[in-house]
Amino acid sequence: MPARIAVVTDSSSCLPDLVASRWAIGVVQIQLNLGGHFDDENRFDRAEVIDAMRAGQVITTAPPDPGAFFWTYQEAAAAGATAIVSIHISGRMSDTVRAAREAAQQVRIPVHVLDSRTTGMSLGFAAVSAARAAAAGADAGRVIEAAERRCLTSSEFIYVDTLEYLRRGGRIGAAQAMLGTAFSIKPLLTVKDGEVAPLARVPGTRRALAKMVDLAVKKSGGFRADIAVTRFGASDHELEIGRQIERRVPAMVESMVVEASTVIGAHLGPGALGITVSPVG
Repeated sequence: MPARIAVVTDSSSCLPDLVASRWAIGVVQIQLNLGGHFDDENRFDRAEVIDAMRAGQVITTAPPDPGAFFWTYQEAAAAGATAIVSIHISGRMSDTVRAAREAAQQVRIPVHVLDSRTTGMSLGFAAVSAARAAAAGADAGRVIEAAERRCLTSSEFIYVDTLEYLRRGGRIGAAQAMLGTAFSIKPLLTVKDGEVAPLARVPGTRRALAKMVDLAVKKSGGFRADIAVTRFGASDHELEIGRQIERRVPAMVESMVVEASTVIGAHLGPGALGITVSPVG
């Protein structure tokens, strides 16, 4: 019987429900704690979370329980999967990979757990590439290769109004060095070596966003690429950013505007915007 490889990721991938459903990608929810209410992140109202953050309420996050992975893996096996490729947020940002590996030991079919060393749509595009390879009949090795290639070549460019939320959540990483900059100076960040890292300091929001677009266009380098604009809460900027990228990246294969996962937003803060550039092929 030919191999049937199932693909699983976590909610930090920011995959829209329709995309995950189209490619039959299992998405395990990371946990959020708001005011003593602890649950899967998709059970929280995004607008309420943003309002709570602006009001100064403490919000914490936690990896999924290993049981959530176990039952996701079991469902894939029951549906006929002969192996699973499970790809997740960087282990330097979350213990999600550890929970997945713990659950994988209890499943009767092989489960290959990958640390993507990234997050957001870099992880999301990697999961889609893996699922496409699986749908084309690839074996586990080729599915893993498709995911790892995307993770290695994708880039995240992130704008935040303030570094305060990253500091509170302990996810500030090398961007710690940017704390204390003037209020008018806006930080641009990236993901490097599995953690949030500084990219640039730019005066004013509009200049910072323009710089972020320039960096994303330069990174695309004329190669075929999928590009996602990610937002946490609606702003006046994401659609214009998307239009600029479409004009300036003629080799773009697919573009989308997506909502950041609530867990990612809880660390980046309201008004955060990101661009993911993910080369194809």
